[in-house]
Amino acid sequence: MDIDAVVGGDFASLDPELLQLPELSPFALKASPQIADDLFSQWLSLPQTGRLVKSLIDDASSGISIGAQGNSLSANAAGINSLPSMFQAGSTPPLSPRSSSGSPRSSKPKTSPSSLGSPLKLVSEPVREAIPQFYFQNGRPPPNGLKEQCLSRIDDLFSSHMDGLQVQEFKTVTKEVCKLPTFLSSALFRKIDTGCSGIVTRDAFIRYWVDGNMMTMDTATQVFKILKQSDCNYLTQVDFKPVLLELVATHPGLEFLHGTPEFQERYAETVIYRIFYYISRSGTGRLTLRELKRGNLIAAMQHADEEEDINKVLRYFSYEHFYVIYCKFWELDTDHDFFIDKENLIRYGNHALTYRIVDRIFSQVPRKFTSKIEGKMGYEDFVYFMLSEEDKSCEPSLEYWFKCIDLDGNGVLTRNELQFFYEEQLHRMECMAQEPVLFEDILCQIVDMIGPEKEDYFTLKDLKGCKLSGNFFNILFNLNKFIAFESRDPFLIRQEREDPSLTEWDRFAHREYIRLSMEEDGENASNGSVEVWDESLEAPF
Repeated sequence: MDIDAVVGGDFASLDPELLQLPELSPFALKASPQIADDLFSQWLSLPQTGRLVKSLIDDASSGISIGAQGNSLSANAAGINSLPSMFQAGSTPPLSPRSSSGSPRSSKPKTSPSSLGSPLKLVSEPVREAIPQFYFQNGRPPPNGLKEQCLSRIDDLFSSHMDGLQVQEFKTVTKEVCKLPTFLSSALFRKIDTGCSGIVTRDAFIRYWVDGNMMTMDTATQVFKILKQSDCNYLTQVDFKPVLLELVATHPGLEFLHGTPEFQERYAETVIYRIFYYISRSGTGRLTLRELKRGNLIAAMQHADEEEDINKVLRYFSYEHFYVIYCKFWELDTDHDFFIDKENLIRYGNHALTYRIVDRIFSQVPRKFTSKIEGKMGYEDFVYFMLSEEDKSCEPSLEYWFKCIDLDGNGVLTRNELQFFYEEQLHRMECMAQEPVLFEDILCQIVDMIGPEKEDYFTLKDLKGCKLSGNFFNILFNLNKFIAFESRDPFLIRQEREDPSLTEWDRFAHREYIRLSMEEDGENASNGSVEVWDESLEAPF
């Protein structure tokens, strides 16, 4: 083979790194391919290069392996080391300093035995770190230790009931294994006993609670899955009814209701209405898992299960609170048809409300009535109204009354809207020989009290960010509370300081329950009403 044929070959695909020129950067050669071709041609024309190429051709013709040890490899290596430089000594420009990590030359080990072959580029495969599974469609499986502990406890409880447990016997499992309130026992039992056999076997319970990964879920999710219908992703009031009826039937603090089924039903309804008032904020009558987790219902249920005195469970379950709500409704419902109209509601709180605000309530702007009778408010509607009226510091109440005052529904309360409702208040003050407060003065007081972002109007965000927002609404449509706020009743201030954890509703319900219980017992009221009343007021709530 002629060397000229090699020299005259095609250099279009020449890799500049094959030149192995320490004097020139391979990046400069790649940027100017014509220079690389010229340099390569010049290199091949050198005598030393001709001898090297001829030697390699002879070896290839003789069938000698280039990689064979001890012969051509050493000769070629010596030839490579003696390759002539195309630059004279001292004429090479200095290279710019490069870090060892950024230089492709220094990072590539020269492991190729051939001077003409492409250098071997060792590319390390990226280390693939296994990402543990973080999503489980049916819940995270329980750890082995927890699972074995749970199975051991299940075996103990079912050991003496090989055929299964009945609903009354199942309460121990609900309390000790599931760590749930006992009045959820029947609902959990029915969830497992899909065939309505009246028996839950050990295997059936394990399939639902352990294999179904229920034991690793948080309590709110467990309660949600137990109560909801299989084809729904939300809870309704109907889903809570069996739970509340079991609470009434089993709680020691409600034993006195066993002889009055009607009041058992009303108590259960009232508790459910209160739950949805505070927790279900969408207004659709549906309670989602997210709302259940954000609320305090689970903690209240646990408290009710552990506390024998149901009246100490102020959130949702207090019987005294139910008694106050129901008696207030019964007082206004003069014909006892279980509906009240505008004329009934205007008498609420000793005629504390204005006609204009009552009209807005019956226009169903803040909330659509569940009553199917035109111009009539049902018991559930009254519960929502009363909770909103007696505790204007909570968010459901602020939203309720904000909708009432927002006449055009544009999401802001303007000066004209406030003046529209205050006009009736001003007229009532004049009729009662009270010193009237002009609207301009009241408006300045309201602005200072709320501190809105813009003084031209008030938004719901402004009201939620102020602790005195309840007084904002009382000024507009509740004269009695407006006067009490202006007079700064020291007794009420002392009550708030004694126990700041109590809400306005808690204090109101306590006072009203004392009043109503005294009225019910006429003899005690006539003989020692003053002493009883003073004593109750002095006692902390």
